Amino acid sequence: MRFLGLTATVLLLACEAAPAQSPLAERILAVKEGTVRLAFPVREGICGNGETFIRDRSRGEGNYMSFEGNTNSRNWRNEACEPGPARVAIMMTEGAISRVRVYVGGDWKAAGPEVTDLGMVSGPAAARALLAVAAREHRGEQTVFAATIADSVVIWPQLLSLAKNDAINRETRKTAIFWLSQAAGDAATKGLADLVDDESEDREVRDQAVFALSQLPADQGVPILIRLAKSNKDPKVRRKALFWLGQSDDPRVLAVFEEILTKP
Repeated sequence: MRFLGLTATVLLLACEAAPAQSPLAERILAVKEGTVRLAFPVREGICGNGETFIRDRSRGEGNYMSFEGNTNSRNWRNEACEPGPARVAIMMTEGAISRVRVYVGGDWKAAGPEVTDLGMVSGPAAARALLAVAAREHRGEQTVFAATIADSVVIWPQLLSLAKNDAINRETRKTAIFWLSQAAGDAATKGLADLVDDESEDREVRDQAVFALSQLPADQGVPILIRLAKSNKDPKVRRKALFWLGQSDDPRVLAVFEEILTKP
């Protein structure tokens, strides 16, 4: 994701954070039975094979964000990885989402009468629509994921809005919190070589220590993880701490993500 540090820009984004009216979202939700599909450009580093997996090369060569099937059965490193577009298929049953499939690369099969094809849309339009759908639908967590890979858009304010909204489905809120933790990790380590491989014993010991902190009761582990995420000199430790904070239900966590993401 791309982050803007200017205060005026952040305030503008915050004003738009609540799921706004999206004509594209309305078109998606107008379909009561059948499949709605759309495509859009993905941000730099995202690629996929059009069928079974999506990778984020900006976070390391081994980072598989989404996949179908058993990853142990194939060598994903040898798979061709196309840089887009993203393709999202939203299955609607009785006016509600029953399933969402997200692909990167490849092509759609010929559309039958049950398919509503919205064609190729811009990254910002897709992200706004997908997050608006997530805010209104019970099974919206996969549309949140799809929004995170869209090109040319900053979505963390909308993710924060979803995460704070008690009226939204719990799984959707948890998904929003997870992707907030990833965005905060990007911001906290921006410009640093945090993705360089380091196989030293010291690295493993520190990673295990951060994990151990995540397993403590919240009143013990969360304050230490917050301190690590905000001030530790090692960018990998900060990213690990933010990742585990993203798995927590502690209300202090969202404030940490917001503080990191709004920092110039």
